[in-house]
Amino acid sequence: MDTPVATHGIPVTQAKDIHDSNIKLSADVVVVGSGAGGAVAAYELANAGKKVVILEAGPYVPSSEFTEMLAVGMGQLYQDAGGQTNLTGDTVILQGACVGGSTVVNAGVCFRTPDYYLNLWGKKFGLTNLTPGAMLPYFQKVEKNLSIARYPDTETSEEAQKLIEGCEKAKVPWKQSRRNVKDCALSAACLSGCATDRKQSMLVTYLPWAIAKGAQVYSDTRVVKTLVKNGKAAGVQAEIIDRKTGEKKADLQVDAPTVILAAGAIQTPIILLRSGVANSSGQVGKNFACHPSLSPIGYFPGFNQNFLGAWHSFYVDEYTLPEDGGFILLNGVYEPVEASFNVERGTGKPYMDYMKECKNYVRCISLIHDRNHGEVLWEKGVKKIKYDMHDGDFPLMISGMKSIAKILFAAGAEKVYLPTSDKQEIRNASEIDKVLDALQNEPARYRYVSYHPQGTCRMGADSKTSVTNPYGESHDVKGLYVADASLLPTSIGYNPQETVYALSSYVSHHIIKSAKQS
Repeated sequence: MDTPVATHGIPVTQAKDIHDSNIKLSADVVVVGSGAGGAVAAYELANAGKKVVILEAGPYVPSSEFTEMLAVGMGQLYQDAGGQTNLTGDTVILQGACVGGSTVVNAGVCFRTPDYYLNLWGKKFGLTNLTPGAMLPYFQKVEKNLSIARYPDTETSEEAQKLIEGCEKAKVPWKQSRRNVKDCALSAACLSGCATDRKQSMLVTYLPWAIAKGAQVYSDTRVVKTLVKNGKAAGVQAEIIDRKTGEKKADLQVDAPTVILAAGAIQTPIILLRSGVANSSGQVGKNFACHPSLSPIGYFPGFNQNFLGAWHSFYVDEYTLPEDGGFILLNGVYEPVEASFNVERGTGKPYMDYMKECKNYVRCISLIHDRNHGEVLWEKGVKKIKYDMHDGDFPLMISGMKSIAKILFAAGAEKVYLPTSDKQEIRNASEIDKVLDALQNEPARYRYVSYHPQGTCRMGADSKTSVTNPYGESHDVKGLYVADASLLPTSIGYNPQETVYALSSYVSHHIIKSAKQS
């Protein structure tokens, strides 16, 4: 009999609930990670009658504890308290680190994987199973389950309307975003957790549904090793960490013949590298991409925006496919915390003067389709993300910023601040090309932000060039699956949230089908 879904909160075993130093569990399936990939897989398999255990390294923070303050939310809900960066330190790579994963802290924007990439993956990586027709039912299913739809006209923001005005004057086609949100509360607090539960994150959808089907969730539980016996998955070893002290409270082992790694494109390869398994191809951790973004800021005297509304509500994808330009533009409510570190205006009085004008700023984000040239490493117990802006990708970022500057000036901006480590600005539209063409691809000069790590456990038909087969199962270890953004063979140029939902659903259904046939 199913467990009723609670009105508020979910039952999670946390470090504070643990009293034994050694715990051993058994299950049909152990899922590592509770975000977009892990939660979907957990529900689908629990719904099929499997005994499922979900392990999440981050804490359980119910929505009743969300403050709607980004400065607090960073420390509460993000990997490395929002400070996860590449080795150079110029690219902040944001990931959720909590029960529900990045779905708790993202802006809710959803795109189906473009047919362009599904077709490319079939031709280049042998993923002929992932055709647009084959994936359509999975997209439709998750869209229905998560209320993914175009936002109503009322769910926007003053900033978005200003940018739309600029798009129309500059004759740049724009589109309304599709989001997994029900009746948005318009608080613009998406990035610090939706306190009203309007965003249909895993915390309020697939995880409660999985628990209702019998799944168990453990938070504060860091998986350190995948167990393999005779070439088959046998479970995982983990450590339960006390949130207050950072010390290990218990060792946990879960014995299970099916292991699903869905810890994200940085943590999943680290687990495999620490375990020393599933890497005969040498590709674990390689092929990292992250959609780096920059956000030019328009100054609109007297605009006086209120920092409210849907955080994301419109986008421009006229130039997103590689042959069209390789970048996408999105709006984002520009509240004071992000304003404080996005551009360099100096210290003391110049900085305070800049911050006093927060209500007059409008930002637009340029996110690029980057090449998969980075790598995630685990060296001497230290996580390393080796990724710098590629010389071949930098022109895409410049093109994106040019488009943004034109839109901002068309909307009436007096000047445009650039997200650089030196004081760069454009005073009028006639200077756009001159100023931006003079910029060079220099390490640590730009304030890149990435929301979409992907590609480190590439799926493909060839075991020599990929980590998993076309169904997400390790080429090397039977019963060991990956179900997160690390599967993506290439960067997809669009927010990958819905892609992960659909791929996880696809992988899960393959596991269920295979079990019935065996």
